[in-house]
Amino acid sequence: MASQSRAGQPALHGLEFGINEWLVDEQYERYLHDPGSVDRTWRELFASPIPAPRRETRNGATTAQESADDAAVKAVRVAALIEAYRVRGHLVADTDPLTAARAAAHPELELTAFGLREDDLQREFVVDGFSGQATMTLRDVLKALQESYCRTVGTEYMHIQSSQERRWIQQRIESPQPSPDVAEQLQILYRLGAAEAFETFLQTKYVGQKRYSLEGGESAIVLLDALLLRSIGHGVREAVIGMAHRGRLNVLANIIGKSYAEIFHEFEDAGDIRSVQGSGDVKYHLGAEGTYRALDGGVIAVCVVANPSHLELVGPVAQGVVRAKQDRAADGGEAFPVLPIAVHGDAAFAGQGVVFETLNMSQLPGYRTGGTVHIVINNQLGFTTSPANGRSSAYATDVARTVQAPIFHVNADDPEAVARVARLAFDYRQAFHKDVVVDLICYRRHGHSEVDDPSITQPAMYDRIDARASVRKLYAEALVHRGDITERQVEGALRDYQGHLERAFTQTRARPVPASPMPVNSVNDVNATNHVSAQHVAASQAATAITEAAARQVIASQTAVPGGFTVHARVLTQLQRRTTMLDAGTIDWATAETLAIGSLLLDGVAVRLAGQDSRRGTFGQRHAVLTDRRTGAEHTPLSSLGPRAADFAPYDSMLSELGALAFEYGYSLARPDALVLWEAQFGDFANGAQAVIDEYIASSEQKWGQRSGVTLLLPHGLEGQGPDHSSGRIERFLQLCAQGNMTVAMPSLPGNYFHLLRQQALDERRRPLVVFTPKSMLRSKVATSGLTELTMGAFRAVIPDETADTARIRRVLVCSGKVFYDLDAHRRSAGRSDTAIVRLERLYPFPTQELGAELARFPAGAEVRWVQEEPENQGAWSFVEPHVQRLAGRAVACVSRPQAPAPAVGSARRHAGEQRDLVTSAVGHGRGSSGRP
Repeated sequence: MASQSRAGQPALHGLEFGINEWLVDEQYERYLHDPGSVDRTWRELFASPIPAPRRETRNGATTAQESADDAAVKAVRVAALIEAYRVRGHLVADTDPLTAARAAAHPELELTAFGLREDDLQREFVVDGFSGQATMTLRDVLKALQESYCRTVGTEYMHIQSSQERRWIQQRIESPQPSPDVAEQLQILYRLGAAEAFETFLQTKYVGQKRYSLEGGESAIVLLDALLLRSIGHGVREAVIGMAHRGRLNVLANIIGKSYAEIFHEFEDAGDIRSVQGSGDVKYHLGAEGTYRALDGGVIAVCVVANPSHLELVGPVAQGVVRAKQDRAADGGEAFPVLPIAVHGDAAFAGQGVVFETLNMSQLPGYRTGGTVHIVINNQLGFTTSPANGRSSAYATDVARTVQAPIFHVNADDPEAVARVARLAFDYRQAFHKDVVVDLICYRRHGHSEVDDPSITQPAMYDRIDARASVRKLYAEALVHRGDITERQVEGALRDYQGHLERAFTQTRARPVPASPMPVNSVNDVNATNHVSAQHVAASQAATAITEAAARQVIASQTAVPGGFTVHARVLTQLQRRTTMLDAGTIDWATAETLAIGSLLLDGVAVRLAGQDSRRGTFGQRHAVLTDRRTGAEHTPLSSLGPRAADFAPYDSMLSELGALAFEYGYSLARPDALVLWEAQFGDFANGAQAVIDEYIASSEQKWGQRSGVTLLLPHGLEGQGPDHSSGRIERFLQLCAQGNMTVAMPSLPGNYFHLLRQQALDERRRPLVVFTPKSMLRSKVATSGLTELTMGAFRAVIPDETADTARIRRVLVCSGKVFYDLDAHRRSAGRSDTAIVRLERLYPFPTQELGAELARFPAGAEVRWVQEEPENQGAWSFVEPHVQRLAGRAVACVSRPQAPAPAVGSARRHAGEQRDLVTSAVGHGRGSSGRP
């Protein structure tokens, strides 16, 4: 039955396509949208009336007109056949190396499904340029279709909406494919030999050690080789590879150029873990940088990004690295000069949501990298999980259809097809700056690791694998059989490569093993931790004050909009208010942040800010980008500071935490010269990126010697908005703090926030910074700063109580963040002049010297309390307790909400009551009230 779009269309009356009716409907929809997007035969069909099926005359003859009409109908049916192969041909392609028989014919590709018969095979039909021809016999059409779509490459691309892209692909895969010359064949054979010999050597020398081998998928090295050769030919400067552990060591050795001796050294476990690697990581997680060298002398820089066992998490990290490198190279005028390559496993590509998050970034303004070449090493198996239990889709790669990426399924045992597809994928990326997927269908010769027995769960599959020769052997036999090379050449090349490995192995064994390192800090060694922290702080004393002239230049930019630009009235009021704050001494948080970023730009430090709604700000406070009220045009005030100012790049991110934060982490690795800010919509939502925080931000320097200066802005504070809009989970970050690995701060003054951001950007010793930023304090009239705090001050890790008469103090409250203002207000109203309130602005590295000096000002008998809004089992208490107690020299009590599994209550009224009780309990009742707390 025809679709509703064609219902009542007289041109198609009487012309039926049976089970392929959907195909005609699809073509008609495209024709209605853009007649030029369909082939001529379809245009003529939809534009001209097609008569009813031919009727014979009384004597059985047909008229010339009837014959012409019949030919026209048959031409349309041939066009539908061609279209069906383009859409469905991949379903019957010979892409599985473990399947001996070709896939059964698909019913939608049978001639009879199109009203065509065997006696039509010799007839000539207009094919409108198919396979480079104007007309072809039906037999030749079928042969060309099977060659293009049903051999060892199956292509999915008809889901792409752009007719230009579809035609580009058609022209390349429907044309006859030239055979590779002998030089290319030898290059392929050499790469296969190198990949295979490397794995078999490790299997022999290091029995029982995990290496996550590439055996069964050695053609991945051929694919990467062809991809990089093509990149060199097109002037690409660099390639960045993000991949999990399967085949990683092989890629490091045979693509990156990491020395065999170095890899063997890691197998010997002889590395010096006192080096920059810190505690180190297993060898198949490590990254590396190198230079890929072509036989003709061409080179391209290439690196593999370090990755934990979280498989696909490296995807957005690598994208961030690439975007940063491209931004730094922007002055060169080249479009996307760095090539991102993502190597995936089939189960992970289908199963992990971060894959879609990364694909979704591919065309977004703040995340585009000009197209990624995705390579899926498709083992047709997870750890022990079969595809039937691991995904609901037909292919592991179906998620890529969401971004209209073409997908090339290729049989890994046809290495010539693999190389050809690699070149096609690269060319598509260069032409359209979009993602493209190569699904390398192979197998895994061993288990998930080499110590696992896969025959327990997949016995039939592994019987076939055990009986199958390697791709190198199969390809070598084919070349010898064709007479392209001799058996002697094959064996000679393999012996040469094995000789290289043996020599490197011998050299490795001859090296002495370093002495065992000294033990790291023990769990309870607070002094040792503080020693590391003190070193960190000592190296972080960059001058952060700015001149008054710089401050006024930045503030002036806030209202200096282009001529004819209409600022929204509500926003204009805020911007005008900013211009008065310098003189009034009422600089609020948003203005302090603007001054910090703007002054850094004037200092030549680029700033990138990304997060959900971050350009405006979740709480309507930032307005980094203005939108014209009438035209919708955009203006970024801080981008108008003059030609010598660095770039400011504020972006609204997609609705993601995991992929978005991973991207910013990667960006910060490649841009140590920039301040890279990621802002959570609420601090609570950062736990959606917990794997990034744990595996990269907190521990990357310890594991991989990899330094990042990424800054997290996490709105935090219990304000009656419920358990999911209250806490950035301070306790989780502090639990990860050790050996000066990051800075965690909760400033209570805009001026201190200003200096903190500038210190992070100017500090030569880059470390991640986690800032718990305010919400209600954004517009608090008491939480403001004066201009002199910015022009003369510096970041203060501890803010002393300068209002207290130290001799009269009986109680010292130590706190962080917003709760100070509630405590101070109650202290004033209750007349408690015997209570001092000390603010801890930086939680880690713990400010031992500063807090110790402040506590020493008060009488030895004064009670010391830690006060926090969060429940006792959350917040900073468990972390600060041993530090504060040691400095106070006596027991320290904690005033907080009771222990709870959730950060806050859901009732605003109950919250207000809890906050009132907490403050009263901490400060005490007024002088006229009964008793002390």
